[in-house]
Amino acid sequence: MRPLYNVYCDESCHLENDSSNTMVLGAVWCSEAKKKEIFDRIKEIKEKHGLKKGFEIKWNKVSASKVAFYKELIDYFFDDDDLHFRALIVPNKSSLDHAKFAQTHDTFYYKMFFDLLKVILEPDSSYNIYLDIKDTNSEHKIQELQNILRHNHYDYSKQILKRIQQVRSHEVAVLQLTDLLIGAIGYVHRELSGNKGKLELIEKLKKRSGYTLTHSTLYKENKLNLFIWKGNTAQ
Repeated sequence: MRPLYNVYCDESCHLENDSSNTMVLGAVWCSEAKKKEIFDRIKEIKEKHGLKKGFEIKWNKVSASKVAFYKELIDYFFDDDDLHFRALIVPNKSSLDHAKFAQTHDTFYYKMFFDLLKVILEPDSSYNIYLDIKDTNSEHKIQELQNILRHNHYDYSKQILKRIQQVRSHEVAVLQLTDLLIGAIGYVHRELSGNKGKLELIEKLKKRSGYTLTHSTLYKENKLNLFIWKGNTAQ
């Protein structure tokens, strides 16, 4: 029987014109069989630090006063062999020439999600993919992404990619962990430095991963996988 994995996806500054020129897409994945254990462990870490079980983990909430909690989450991520992370970074959105490739920024966004996910999917496993709700009009794009991923993996019997579904991040603890990790990666690539708690968390991430977080990792790095997108002739 195929092992089944859940992939939890989120993005940071994905809009064409927003507060940042750096876009980060990310995914944390784990075995479906280990999901409850992971969710329960995250609740325990919250309770240990005096937070309610419904407290939403978010990069924007990181501060010096809660840095011990977030550091323990980072340690838990690295200590649990069932958790994996991949991020795709678009360093300079202003350099994109969508007209040249007859596409909208929205189409480019889903192309980048394809590049993020295609490396994660293995032909002998099955996957449920969960995306944070982007907007009310994104359902048809989600279906298109699903079809392209299946076609790319010759998954005509729908055994590899079981489904792609939109969910609300505040209801899904592992999706919140994705938000935390892509937030840290984005902070590094935007060269920000105004939040002491965030800087401490980034140093923890660098130490535990062994990476500077500023370069692509090996293609099949299985714990913390980074890809810096530099563009090509087929955007």
